[in-house]
Amino acid sequence: MAATALDATTLAAVDAVREDVARLHRELVRYGLVVWTGGNVSGRVPGADLFVIKPSGVDYDELTPERMIVCDLDGAVVPGTAGSEASPSSDTAAHAYVYRHMPEVGGVVHTHSTYATAWAARGEEIPCVLTAMADEFGGPIPVGPFAIIGDDSIGRGIVETLREHRSRAVLMQNHGPFTIGRTARDAVKAAVMVEDVARTVHLAREAGPLIPIAPTDIDRLHERYQHVYGQRPGTQQGDR
Repeated sequence: MAATALDATTLAAVDAVREDVARLHRELVRYGLVVWTGGNVSGRVPGADLFVIKPSGVDYDELTPERMIVCDLDGAVVPGTAGSEASPSSDTAAHAYVYRHMPEVGGVVHTHSTYATAWAARGEEIPCVLTAMADEFGGPIPVGPFAIIGDDSIGRGIVETLREHRSRAVLMQNHGPFTIGRTARDAVKAAVMVEDVARTVHLAREAGPLIPIAPTDIDRLHERYQHVYGQRPGTQQGDR
């Protein structure tokens, strides 16, 4: 296959996303969300119909920026780019489908984190019984359909489940969690948070009945967290 020429601006954007995605894979290890070579992070390249994802079956401590693989939005490896001789993640088609159909998404993450995957194995959504869930996900964590790895079936299930849902996480049945975000870092944060709430809600249910949060309170919590919490551009410490 002939090499594909990318202009200087696109190359610079690709290099920045390579650095970001390689670094974010270490966060999956840091938070105990993956074992061996499973799981993946991808990031959309700003201003181009491209995304960056890790190679398949490579140890996490070997995931340097140069080994990240550049793909187009059909999931095809861009020839002539660094890493293009390697095979991309087995979930590449799923990531590509999400990017094609959800243009607001800038990052996708997949893990097999223990507690979230246990909920997926039961095909059971995680009920919204924690304020942290209302804040981050705006309600329960939904379950997506069972799908075979290798084509875009998983991607279709992710999009169909999350398109009309406030959650940035979906538990693909019998598989595990996928998360989306405005950026790759945002999607990694969602992956960390979904495992945290999956563990806490599991332990709470083992101890006794769960107490649901009223939908109106979920709405209020989510609105505040999304639009008030944290630092905002143009504000100084003490502004609020």
